[in-house]
Amino acid sequence: MPVLETLGGALCGAVLQVLLDKLDSHKVVDYFRGRKLDEKLLKYLRRKLVSINAVVDDAELKQFVDTYVKSWLDEVRDVLFDAEDLLDEIDYEFSKSASELEYRSSASKVSSLESKLKEVVDDLESLLNQKDDLGLKNAASVRSELGNKVLERKNESSSLVAEDVIYGRDDDKEIILNWLTSDSNNHNRLSILSIVGMGGMGKTTIAQHVYNDPKMKEVRFDEKAWVCVSDEFDVLKVSKAIIGAFTKVKDDSETIEMVHGKLKEKLTGRKFLLVLDDVWNEDRKDWKTLKTPLRCGAKGSKITRSHKVASIMQSTYIHHLKQLDEDHSWQVFAKHAFQDENSRLNYELKEIGMKIVGKCKGLPLGLETLGCLLHTKSFTSEWEGVLRSEIWDLAIEESKIIPALLLSYYHLPSHLKRCFAFCALFPKDHKFDKESLILLWMAQNFLQCSQRSKSPEEVGEHYFNDLLSRSFFQPSLIYNYPCFVMHDLLNDLAKYVSGEMCFRLGVDRAERVPKTIRHFSTVIDPVRCHKSLCDAKGLRTFISIRGGCGMALQELISNFKFLRLLSLPWCCNIKEMSDSIGNLIHLRSLDLSNTKIKEVSDTLGNLIYLCSLDLSGTRIERLPNSTYLPCNLQVLKLNKCLYLKELPSTLHELTNLCRLELVGTTLRKDPLHLGKLENLQLWMDRFEVGKSNESIIQLGEIDLHGKLSIRNVENIVNPCDALLVNLKDKTHLKLLQTFCLTERGFGNQPFPRIFVYWRCGCGAFSG
Repeated sequence: MPVLETLGGALCGAVLQVLLDKLDSHKVVDYFRGRKLDEKLLKYLRRKLVSINAVVDDAELKQFVDTYVKSWLDEVRDVLFDAEDLLDEIDYEFSKSASELEYRSSASKVSSLESKLKEVVDDLESLLNQKDDLGLKNAASVRSELGNKVLERKNESSSLVAEDVIYGRDDDKEIILNWLTSDSNNHNRLSILSIVGMGGMGKTTIAQHVYNDPKMKEVRFDEKAWVCVSDEFDVLKVSKAIIGAFTKVKDDSETIEMVHGKLKEKLTGRKFLLVLDDVWNEDRKDWKTLKTPLRCGAKGSKITRSHKVASIMQSTYIHHLKQLDEDHSWQVFAKHAFQDENSRLNYELKEIGMKIVGKCKGLPLGLETLGCLLHTKSFTSEWEGVLRSEIWDLAIEESKIIPALLLSYYHLPSHLKRCFAFCALFPKDHKFDKESLILLWMAQNFLQCSQRSKSPEEVGEHYFNDLLSRSFFQPSLIYNYPCFVMHDLLNDLAKYVSGEMCFRLGVDRAERVPKTIRHFSTVIDPVRCHKSLCDAKGLRTFISIRGGCGMALQELISNFKFLRLLSLPWCCNIKEMSDSIGNLIHLRSLDLSNTKIKEVSDTLGNLIYLCSLDLSGTRIERLPNSTYLPCNLQVLKLNKCLYLKELPSTLHELTNLCRLELVGTTLRKDPLHLGKLENLQLWMDRFEVGKSNESIIQLGEIDLHGKLSIRNVENIVNPCDALLVNLKDKTHLKLLQTFCLTERGFGNQPFPRIFVYWRCGCGAFSG
């Protein structure tokens, strides 16, 4: 397996792949040829990108212990973003010239693009000249054992219990013990239990306690073994470790055939317990090969493993470790900070300690790390210093939690690293919706839709679920509505790895907004940082999280021409959209939800890169025809637009439109011909059946989602028309209501009848 695949790829890897793909695009090549530009520049740029790609993985490892490498990596990332902006601009110029026959790029524009490209190539050349001085190695030279200060801190585990007492895990231990000792799951010859949770949650510790618990003797396993798989996963190496653990003899077999033959002979007809700790590999083929000889065990044989890959291993049962509660968190912290020296437990130190415990948010390894650190500190001022600092301010030698979290991050594929690092925009404890985050990723072009059979939303959901299964996100609730949140230490990790790429006004401690930032969020009015923010000319994202925006929309547009995502919900000072928004050729997502905007300019059509437009809750009264809407628009949200009465009759001409939301919006005319859009998903909670047959029939052509109320059903004259709609096959429709007026009623008034249907587990409607 190539080293880069083994390591997962650096954060820059996803950007590099996008750039290499763009350089191979016929648009960029044709643009250069059509304007007789120096095509050698494209070749030079490609070579420099390949050379950078060869060392960024090593740089990502070393950045955590070498500040010079981190600075170098930040500079590389900045130049790569400049290159991406430039290639996007070339793409735009080519597309515009193709769609407007008389349009030609001005000589100054062409010269400017060529000059910028030369500057990017020179910057990359300069950075590559520094790699030897920084000791950066090519990918082929990076040691697979990841031998460096950060990852060497993660020691190989054994079955011996390291901690005599584990606080707050009695229920978890009981559940796991009951599963291992129960006969109820023995219908399979081989059962697999997975213990999952974020780094430092105590997966290995609880596995050790279960493995050595006296109750395990009652099960009478014929064989027991503990194997620490760790970073490098090789089927032959792991198989030899397993047979060695069972036989207590080192195995020197040279082929997988020999080892698996010995395993089969050892385990056939015998009930065994095997613990695989520190597992990171996610290759189904590898796991299938490894499991083959293990299936020979007797009924009741069990495998227990910690860390990710629960789905890859096809686990019979998955147990999620949760954060410790406040009392148990204090017990873990106090055990290491005071070590039973009650004389030191004065009121002042305890008060500071309780605040430090709160920062760890129930993470055992974080509590242990800070407790051990503070055991050596006697003065109140020293404790207060730790309270004010971040976990990332600690030296690597002082911390166990940093390597644990970094290892989890390091094993992410590069496309997931990019998505995770973007979450550094969120303040701590920020609760977010899965769909909304996926749309943010989509606007940044993070979703690699290589398979045409999958929509961007489906790819995004796969990315999200991957990060969720690795415990980078955690389920939460807002007023009983499901949402997600990041643990504080993972939020810190996202901020750390993103460097100056992301900035949170009102959260990050900084005098000025760095010029190099690409993604900006604010939880306060950004007026006071107005000047320094305007220096960040390469800004791609502007998100107002809590509805504050001290800058006028016109000012935002004129200052940040590389914006891809502009989100200003609840900014009530915005009442109209300037024509100059058409100058934002890179904009892909526009969210003006719940503003006071009434009219959208026809110049929206100039935003050929805009793929998401959210005008939910605004006072919008009309939308321009499709000619004046962005041609690449994929998402259009018009929820709760109470003043909007109808949609453009040409909306179906937006061939890329794949998501339309009209929840809480009452239209006088329902949109026609939307069935012509093959990939469209429609969220609409109310549909009025008109007098014409076409009115109801068109619903049959659309992929309906969510909840739908169909009114005026009495207008359906021919029952066959209703059958053509075929609502039973609308698998994404969860709730259906129909309203009709009967001839009988009170007095002369017709009587409304309501029928409610909901989709049950088998997929059919019932009601």
